[in-house]
Amino acid sequence: MQKKKIMLLLLSLILFSCAESELTDNAGTADKSTILYKMPEESAPHEGTWLQWPHEYQYGVTYRNRLDPTWVAMTKELVQSEKVHIIAYDNTEKERIVELLNNAGVPLTNVNFKLYPTDDFWVRDNGPIYVKDKNGKLFIQDWGFNGWGNKAEYNNCNLIPSRISADTHIPKVDLNSVMINEGGSVEIDGNGVLMACKSSILNNNRNPGMTQQQAEAIFTKNLGVTKFIWLEGKAGLDITDMHIDGFARFANSSTIITMSPDDLAYWQVPDADIDRLYNATGQNNSTYQFVKVPLTKKDVITTYGKNAGKASYINYYITNNRVLVPNYNDPNDAVANQIIQRLYPDKKVVGIDCRNLFANGGMVHCVTQQQPQ
Repeated sequence: MQKKKIMLLLLSLILFSCAESELTDNAGTADKSTILYKMPEESAPHEGTWLQWPHEYQYGVTYRNRLDPTWVAMTKELVQSEKVHIIAYDNTEKERIVELLNNAGVPLTNVNFKLYPTDDFWVRDNGPIYVKDKNGKLFIQDWGFNGWGNKAEYNNCNLIPSRISADTHIPKVDLNSVMINEGGSVEIDGNGVLMACKSSILNNNRNPGMTQQQAEAIFTKNLGVTKFIWLEGKAGLDITDMHIDGFARFANSSTIITMSPDDLAYWQVPDADIDRLYNATGQNNSTYQFVKVPLTKKDVITTYGKNAGKASYINYYITNNRVLVPNYNDPNDAVANQIIQRLYPDKKVVGIDCRNLFANGGMVHCVTQQQPQ
């Protein structure tokens, strides 16, 4: 009898250990009854897209001028899809941007300007996160932004969601005291699954002392997700502490778009994370289709001659009728565009020259933010 009790106890411990391991290493689950808001996936219909235009007041005129062409190219495509909400630093910058767009033949009919001081242009991370309640009412969530853990100036950018909420009369959900969460650090599949790296979200430079369980409860309540794919990530690798949207995205609710294991290793994704990614499952343990896009064939050379290394195409942006894909004047641009085009047959894939943007640490997805209908 005693031996049987010991065997049962050991079996219970093993089962508990396996369940705990799954929660920690790959995917957890959460209580649907706590959901207050749901975040529409990026491919859901947009009212518009937000851009923060580069300016001279942080890093100088040369820096700004090198990036202007990328913003002009994005705006030219976006106005054919939806409204474009451009955040200009001040009226002088607005007039300069209008001149740039006019010179490029970009119609301003779908362009709306807001004059807000900004520290930088990474609106994906500091901008508003749009969600809907159970009645379909739109809200702006302000998660708080601290310059990726106090690595950059952020006081102006941190105010952007509040200013947009006040100007557009879309009610705000203030989460500043709850969690620091940048938009680029999370991916949702549209079916209640969230994918993220712990290295950014559970980093003490954002959310000191926060546990995975606490983070999951917050995400469930505010984004409507009930299953989690957690990668460890690599803190300190870059300014973001490894955002997920640079190397793995949900192309749709059943597809993860990423890279080959060798390219992920080049991107310095830890080996254990590569295994977790390829073994990830969706709701009810459904399997994902994996689509792999190569890195650039060559090192990216900026228009001003800097070598920026090999670049990713995963950081693209989905609009109502287009997909804006980062391109780098590289032979693999056409390869990546074709792979992504097959995923979105009803949209037009457009390459956006991101050579100079990539040299500053980001691509198309990092500098856009969708506003759902």
